[in-house]
Amino acid sequence: MQSKLLFIIVVCIASLAEAQNPFSKEINGVVVSKNKDVAAIHVQNISTKKATITDLNGYFTINANVNDTLVISAVQFKTKQLVVNTNMLQSSLLKIPLEETLTELDEVVVMPYNLSGDISKDVSTLKTKQVVTASTLGLPNAHVKPISKAERELFEATSGGMGIPLNPIINGITGRTKMLKNRVKRNKKYERTQRVRAFYADSLIVSDLKIPEIKISDFMYFCEVDTAFSSVVDTHDHLKIWEFLNKKSVIYRKNNNLD
Repeated sequence: MQSKLLFIIVVCIASLAEAQNPFSKEINGVVVSKNKDVAAIHVQNISTKKATITDLNGYFTINANVNDTLVISAVQFKTKQLVVNTNMLQSSLLKIPLEETLTELDEVVVMPYNLSGDISKDVSTLKTKQVVTASTLGLPNAHVKPISKAERELFEATSGGMGIPLNPIINGITGRTKMLKNRVKRNKKYERTQRVRAFYADSLIVSDLKIPEIKISDFMYFCEVDTAFSSVVDTHDHLKIWEFLNKKSVIYRKNNNLD
């Protein structure tokens, strides 16, 4: 009887300790790439043997502890590994950029088209047909940027049909409109961050800013939450943006004991 009671007490204490563990959390993340092909990407916590896949927009949720290793993989991308730290657990959204896998050929044969391999020479001799696009056809609104999925959903949620517009009323009451507005705002801010990430090679951030490659995504999020980030990025001045990143890197390294 005493042994059973002791076993129950041990189990309860262990369960309570696990529930109070501040180093374990459900991570909300999103993977991104230049080609935006981010659906059904495998996200695996190899430490806990748990896995999930991303949705159509690249979002995923997975449980993780500090020092767990996450592996993100897909045929079209280079496999990426991340070691979970406290900053990642505390982030509201973990953003993971992926690099495309490039297929390199050992040899390219150009003889069937009588090409020399020198682009400057071959452009003048190669006869190609004009690429047909909305712009070349002179179609109206050819240069209008299409709205995003989140923007379409927000428009549908706030616009009414024939008769009494029930959609805006229902979505306003349920909080869906507010959620969609926050999603559009978040996506626009994230697109701005991705543009900045594309300006500079990861190797440059590692060598000049002294940010480890595995922490670049977290560093970019650290910069993004600064209220001055948007105005600096909107200048489109690469030198000014780099100066901003350089100043933020000093603070980030100090906060994370990287120096």
